Amino acid sequence: MSNREEGLRWLDQAEADLKTARDCVDDGNYYASAFFAQQAAEKALEGFLYTRGYRALITHSVVELLEEAEKVQTGFRAFLDLGKELDRHYIGSRYPDFYPAGPPYRFYTEEVARRCVSYAGSILQEVKRYLTA
Repeated sequence: MSNREEGLRWLDQAEADLKTARDCVDDGNYYASAFFAQQAAEKALEGFLYTRGYRALITHSVVELLEEAEKVQTGFRAFLDLGKELDRHYIGSRYPDFYPAGPPYRFYTEEVARRCVSYAGSILQEVKRYLTA
């Protein structure tokens, strides 16, 4: 499989994860929406980096992936604050012992979920500018 094919495969999954994040908002599963939004951004950036020859990415951090992407294509630095917000939800949205007062689903709101979906969508669109051109 070529680097481009691999990158597009990851982009395809990123788009599916973003759709799942949107569906979760509609269903009121705000914690899951935040997690899938983070996953969409992470996979989109991994796809971008795979098309640039990367083979082993050992991080789940959107911020770290944005910093790496900036090394090969300027413009990704503008998304760092979005990445910081998304990274907060990689673990916190899933583990019942993350918040001392109860499981994470109780701490997520529609506003947080929609913000995460928007941020992930912005990052995915930036990646698509380079992968689908």
